[in-house]
Amino acid sequence: MSQLALIKYQALGNDYLVLDLPAPLAEVIELLPRICDRNFGLGSDGLLAFDRHAMSVRIFNPDRSEAQKSGNGLRITAAHAVFEHRLGDRFELRTADRANAVRVLSQHGAEVVTELDIGRPSFRAADLPATFDGEPEAVTLETPAGTVEAVLVSVGNPHCVVFGQEVTKGRCLELGPHLENHPAFPERTNVQLCEVIDRARARVEIWERGAGYTLASGTSASAVAAACMRRGLVDADVTVIMPGGNLAVRREAKGNLVQSGPARRVYRATVDLADFA
Repeated sequence: MSQLALIKYQALGNDYLVLDLPAPLAEVIELLPRICDRNFGLGSDGLLAFDRHAMSVRIFNPDRSEAQKSGNGLRITAAHAVFEHRLGDRFELRTADRANAVRVLSQHGAEVVTELDIGRPSFRAADLPATFDGEPEAVTLETPAGTVEAVLVSVGNPHCVVFGQEVTKGRCLELGPHLENHPAFPERTNVQLCEVIDRARARVEIWERGAGYTLASGTSASAVAAACMRRGLVDADVTVIMPGGNLAVRREAKGNLVQSGPARRVYRATVDLADFA
């Protein structure tokens, strides 16, 4: 075990610890449930392992599982790249599925606002994956907490956007665990309860795969925007309102989704991994 330098960032209340590679990543992942614990550890929604030379980031949840993608995680990594590695106004960050274009819009103190190309959403069930055929307009899912209607979306990771339910933290806590682990999703899924306010705004509550209830999620905001656009409920520019704050999402002519929002540095820490063993 060894000492480790970590920096904590938050994006609309969705918080991550950032670790620069090379580092003893396997040891850190093993200890993540304790490190991320909000009462007995540092407290976070996960870990971002950044490789400056490859310009790539790996995203780990508090339960040790690895996520394919995180919009807030990418914007946090972008802020880290600007603060710690002096990157310029435009660069790319690679995740498991693709290279993601980043444009820095502004920097004020400990906060960086960036624009991020999330890519083109897919409604193919196989891309999540989910046990349905083709590109269903909507699916019906039975859970112990009730029956729901949902739109399936992949934006590099899986999402189940639920319509017609009460959009509250309480209802999200009831449905989230059942939907995340529903048999229809062999690799689990992220869950959003969605309410369309008007053609420019939608409100959501979020249950994140591997992390649980969360205040904000960049890929969730993109998935919600995609689902609402597919249903013709909103225009090509929409603000997604989450408990932690708002994200602007727009659809470009080629179909890619671009989101813009802030990320802020919170603190630096040097921890001894032996303390979490």
